[in-house]
Amino acid sequence: MTKSTDLQRLENKWDAERSAKMTEPEKLLYRSNLLGSDKRITNYGGGNTSAKVMQKDPLTGDMTEVLWVKGSGGDVGSIKMDGFSTLYMEKLNALRGIYRGVEFEDEMVGLLPHCTFNLNPRAASIDTPLHAYVPAKHVDHMHPDAIIAIAAAKDSKALTQKVFGDSIGWLPWKKPGYELGLWLSDFCAKNPDAKGVVLESHGLFTWADDAQDCYDLTLEIIQAAMDWFAMETADKAAFGGEKHRRLKADQRRATAARLMPAIRGMVSGQQHMVGHFTDNDAVLEFVNANDMERLAALGTSCPDHFLRTKICPLVVDFDPANPDIDKTLAGLEAAVTEYREGYKAYYERCKHAISPALRDPNAVVYLVPGVGMITFAKDKATARISGEFYVNAINVMRGADAVSEYQGLPEQEAFDIEYWLLEEAKLQRMPKPKSLAGRVALVTGGAGGIGSATAERYLREGACVMLADIDDAALAETAEILTERYSKDVVRTVNMNVTEEAAVIDAYSTVAAEFGGVDILVSNAGIASSAPIEETTLELWNKNMSILSTGYFLVSREAFNVFNVQKMGGAIVFVASKNGLAASPNASAYCTAKASEIHLARCLALEGAPSGIRVNVVNPDAVLKGSKIWQGDWLDQRADTYGTDKSGLEEMYRERSMLKRSVLPEDIAEAAYFLASDLSSKSTGNIINVDAGNVQAFTR
Repeated sequence: MTKSTDLQRLENKWDAERSAKMTEPEKLLYRSNLLGSDKRITNYGGGNTSAKVMQKDPLTGDMTEVLWVKGSGGDVGSIKMDGFSTLYMEKLNALRGIYRGVEFEDEMVGLLPHCTFNLNPRAASIDTPLHAYVPAKHVDHMHPDAIIAIAAAKDSKALTQKVFGDSIGWLPWKKPGYELGLWLSDFCAKNPDAKGVVLESHGLFTWADDAQDCYDLTLEIIQAAMDWFAMETADKAAFGGEKHRRLKADQRRATAARLMPAIRGMVSGQQHMVGHFTDNDAVLEFVNANDMERLAALGTSCPDHFLRTKICPLVVDFDPANPDIDKTLAGLEAAVTEYREGYKAYYERCKHAISPALRDPNAVVYLVPGVGMITFAKDKATARISGEFYVNAINVMRGADAVSEYQGLPEQEAFDIEYWLLEEAKLQRMPKPKSLAGRVALVTGGAGGIGSATAERYLREGACVMLADIDDAALAETAEILTERYSKDVVRTVNMNVTEEAAVIDAYSTVAAEFGGVDILVSNAGIASSAPIEETTLELWNKNMSILSTGYFLVSREAFNVFNVQKMGGAIVFVASKNGLAASPNASAYCTAKASEIHLARCLALEGAPSGIRVNVVNPDAVLKGSKIWQGDWLDQRADTYGTDKSGLEEMYRERSMLKRSVLPEDIAEAAYFLASDLSSKSTGNIINVDAGNVQAFTR
């Protein structure tokens, strides 16, 4: 349900000329993607679409009717052709004869694979019977906020009649499944002129015998609901009016950055969690409203909303009129514990003998008056999507409570969906988490060769990465490449000069607000200089010390501060140099600063160990590929030092190594991954040389 001030017409994007060249399955895909492209029509992963198509049976050669329907776990906005299940309608109809009643409806899901057409491996969703037993050829099931606001109202049946007349019917709440499919079939038989139905506390079904007609009808019904709400709520204060004033944008973000690492540490007991912060107008209107706490306690209504956001959110005790973050932080642990105990009590009240074991009892959604909404989940995408779902829920509550009385899903019904054995089976089928899933890494010098290679290695293992650098153009280019490969959810950038204390502190505030905290610091920002001692100016000496020693101190100190708030330990990896152990001619400033790095790492390993903070060092040598330090004067100076030219320098470095091999950024990244991962969980204060072998750099 969009606010009346934001109301826009739903755009009909159907291209009749384009669709005329499509097969019926292709039209289904086209329709699905169009519907899923607008979150006012359906939320991410929510709803499903279908088409009944005549196709040749591969066994008999005869034409047979096949149901194409969105498969389990897909998203209509991004679905491809392989995302649809295909089932024989003849066999789906045969299931009616062996259905044993509502007590046994879950067993029908196990029979759906027996109806598969053409050996399609895509698992059929629980909503398959609802599509199969509607007689129309094309069916849309969407979760528009405007419709769910009607469905979640106390008098939703009367509102449905008021808004749509007899064209759209109404069915009372029933958990999705085979029995609901039979209810819908019965409704269609008794109401042959109906164009669709509102399912209480759930969503909208619409149907037609032509793909475009079905698409047009779906938009028409949703638009009618949006227009009706716009008229009915135009002069009404949402959620009982304003109770709190919103803080300024920078204050909201700063407050979230203080709260999120603390919450993250409290809720990451079973696995590392990633956070997402939302402070859009819809969220701020809700968290600042008089009725926020009453409505939040009722929970969400639509099953899709509920599965993503849990039974209800946790409202953080924060007064924006007297913003005392330290006081809020002091009370957070008790609030989180109280929520956990309440969730466990809910589980005990509602569980059945066959219910799956208690899952993570922590809240997903945290509402902060004056500030916004924080969500935590096992990965960034899920945290973001959970927040989007709660925004859907806010829109539903706004509409339902304005024209009637909002009602959440009854507790037992909510539990039966959350702990449904079929839902548990879906969770069990999910792939094993990657080794750095839920971890957040800050990589300084992130736009350089070693920094970007390390970031990519972490991303490949499921981490979120904040790239920090002083080169905005290189940052943008690196982020674009990594985002294309790993998604925009997991890559962020920040301009940070490691020698400026305020910039470092701000960067950690940014990573906290973006991801909830940090688990891994890769301190990699660097320069290189070459000059005989007589020609080494104080300015050059101080520059090396400022970046390579002071900079490493500053970023490490702030990492310790975040680690200590989270209380989950952490990993720091210094990218030092062979020159920190082995002296090199004409590079006294560089070598000394690198030696300082290594000793700083040892000191930090000593201090961090009691808190589970590990600090280790990777010592590269002669990494030419993609490295900024080999650009400009340094390359000329080192070539001159060793009596060669630029083109011969790499060969010279390779030949002087014991293994006679070039060292690449990816080699350093592999060591940085090992030292940040649980593979090295019992290692701290160590140095790994990645230099192809240099006897002078052997540690002793």
